[in-house]
Amino acid sequence: MPQLVHEIEAQRTEASVELPSASSDSIISDMHKGDNTVDDGGVQVDADQELLQRQYELAQLDRSSRANWEMIKKLTVCGVAFLNDAYDMFAINIVAMILGFVYYNDATGSAQNTVPKKWDTLIKIAVQIGCLLGQLVMGRLGDKVGRTTVYSAGLMIAIITTIASAFSSSMVKGFNVFIVLFIWRVLLGFGIGSDYPLTATIVSEYASVHNRGKLMAAVFSFQGFGNVLAPIVSIIVLACFAQSVDRDVQNLDYVWRIIIGVGCIPGVSTLYWRLTMTDSERFRHVNDNELGASDESTTVDSESEKLLAQQISTGSTSPAPEEPAPDAAEVALVIPEEVQPRRVKTFTQYFSEWRHLKVLLGTSIAWFSLDVAFYGINLNSSIVIGAIGFAGDIKADRPSRYIIRNCLGNIIINILGSVPGYWISVFTIERLGRVRIQLLGFAALTVLYLILGFAYHQILDKSSGAFIFIFSLAQLFQNFGPNVTTFVIPGEVFPTRFRSTAHGISAAMGKLGAIVAQGGFLQLKDIGGKDEWINHLLQIFALFMLLGFFVTFWIPESKGKTLEEICDEREEYY
Repeated sequence: MPQLVHEIEAQRTEASVELPSASSDSIISDMHKGDNTVDDGGVQVDADQELLQRQYELAQLDRSSRANWEMIKKLTVCGVAFLNDAYDMFAINIVAMILGFVYYNDATGSAQNTVPKKWDTLIKIAVQIGCLLGQLVMGRLGDKVGRTTVYSAGLMIAIITTIASAFSSSMVKGFNVFIVLFIWRVLLGFGIGSDYPLTATIVSEYASVHNRGKLMAAVFSFQGFGNVLAPIVSIIVLACFAQSVDRDVQNLDYVWRIIIGVGCIPGVSTLYWRLTMTDSERFRHVNDNELGASDESTTVDSESEKLLAQQISTGSTSPAPEEPAPDAAEVALVIPEEVQPRRVKTFTQYFSEWRHLKVLLGTSIAWFSLDVAFYGINLNSSIVIGAIGFAGDIKADRPSRYIIRNCLGNIIINILGSVPGYWISVFTIERLGRVRIQLLGFAALTVLYLILGFAYHQILDKSSGAFIFIFSLAQLFQNFGPNVTTFVIPGEVFPTRFRSTAHGISAAMGKLGAIVAQGGFLQLKDIGGKDEWINHLLQIFALFMLLGFFVTFWIPESKGKTLEEICDEREEYY
């Protein structure tokens, strides 16, 4: 037994010598400062040795993470996932425009070629509702079942429901095409929802400490390409059908179905890679150790622990004579408190402590605040498209020309501010830090929305160029700011055993904000006339940005720290 104790001490000494990085050294030093030790014939036995060894192994894993084929494959799968998600979510804006020509071409007055507001809202909000549910359910399953298993299931749901959405049609008796499309898109959103918590956890657990934020931001930034891809695909499909559409507007029925159907191609192309992905070593390590730390925590099953307990209780360093194994209750009585097995805190126990709960509240409220404005500000996109001369006349223009010009306008808007903002975040997140970028973004957005809110009509009347500049600047700081960081931070600041669940909760709060924006504010913008209340909505958005700014102070900075350092793994036990 003394030999076992000396081997443990030698292993700890070797670990502290071999770890050159500051982050790994801090793990060792912190454990030495807080050792629970008992004397065993002059030898100090560390009661937290198992935890120390696990943290050492995870620190070594961080140090050994290098670019290889497995990393490239995972990053490709995760990046394509967000490109696909953005395409599916934002293509509906173009599809809704086309549906107006298909189903309301015979309407009169202002209703002609326009989907009624209730149906327009229903089909646009469907994916957000599904995402909210998917993020909560699939996020939790990601911690319980496994990251990659649930990740693959989410993609298969998205592929099936995308194809089903493309074949939506009215029933002879019952639901019309908009209700059928709503149902399928809610289910599509459920599959998409899994991508948020699972992509974040997969990348964060696989990447090294020095490029973790950059890789997570880069994967998320493929969303910007998805936003641009949707109008590009729409233009290509419309160009193929232009002559037949202009002869008979009902031929647009083929166009919107093809646009939606194309959304399954990126997913299908990466399905095999998703199915063959494996969970990270960090996640497997936690699962392997969790059973020993939590199950039957009042008993000691291993023979070495029983022998150690007997030696401590007798004060002897010689091997104990063989005798019948004591029952669990006797073992528990003779083990000093210092070496009792640790119990793993449940999700409720962990987040019932304010120091942990405030982090979850910070990530959730910040994401909610951001998405209220992120989806709400898109209510202004039609105004910006008009200001840059791409709106057209919905009644006088040929259908193909009108839709193509609006698609071009959407591309220009995204290229002006949205896409650059994503990639500025990618290249600065490891230098500036997550919290600083989020604070900068929320502060800039607060100021910009106040300017637009209180001088909205004056700016539009005097200079459309000024309006476009401020609008593009707002989109820039959405993505070089909280839109990226609200995704990255929850993937880092929570323990591995709760990471997917907590990220899912944060993301679901964001989708709740999107639902509030699209389902609530969309109904308010035309109070007093078309787009007459948008200035007041922008003022409200400024308040949400200010709220996001303040709750960011509840969130710890994760730059340059291992995942175990950020949340202090010892806090997971009691």
